[in-house]
Amino acid sequence: MTKYARRRALVVGEATGIGLAIAKRLVEGGARVLLTARTEEERAHAVAELGSAARVVTPSAVEAALTGETATGFRGGVDLLFADAIPTAHPLLPHLRDGGAIVLTAPTPCPDAVRALAAELASRGIRVNAVAPGCIEAPGSGAVPLPPLGRLGAAEEVARAALFLATEATFTTGARLPVDGGLGRP
Repeated sequence: MTKYARRRALVVGEATGIGLAIAKRLVEGGARVLLTARTEEERAHAVAELGSAARVVTPSAVEAALTGETATGFRGGVDLLFADAIPTAHPLLPHLRDGGAIVLTAPTPCPDAVRALAAELASRGIRVNAVAPGCIEAPGSGAVPLPPLGRLGAAEEVARAALFLATEATFTTGARLPVDGGLGRP
């Protein structure tokens, strides 16, 4: 599948769960992916999951990977940025190509902050949206009340929503999409 061919994506803030699920779908779709992982264990796991189609680096090595030798495939910027929060994304904005997209993936992105960043980047044609995951299954998590759909969600389900906002929702910016099994609904 080449749904994301010729796209360069940066996934920062989480190399497990949602971040890894996003990176997997991007790789499967033909994108070049740069993923951050904090620990050696997370890096090894991500490399095993993603193979050679992705580059996994420490958060401190992102800048070098984006500005370094062309062999990394990221010199010149990225098209898609997936970050857990605005403070994580903000320093990376100079590396985001005009016409690109940012999707924030933290459970509680502030709607006003998402709209403000979207307004700030509109002149560059960059769309900014957020997914708001809730009740997502995680290894080692204890029992939690189930949302109205009656089950916990999967990181893969959040990844699909994030990728929709990044690549398909081309006339959407400043939006926050709950991916929570109806938890946020009365």
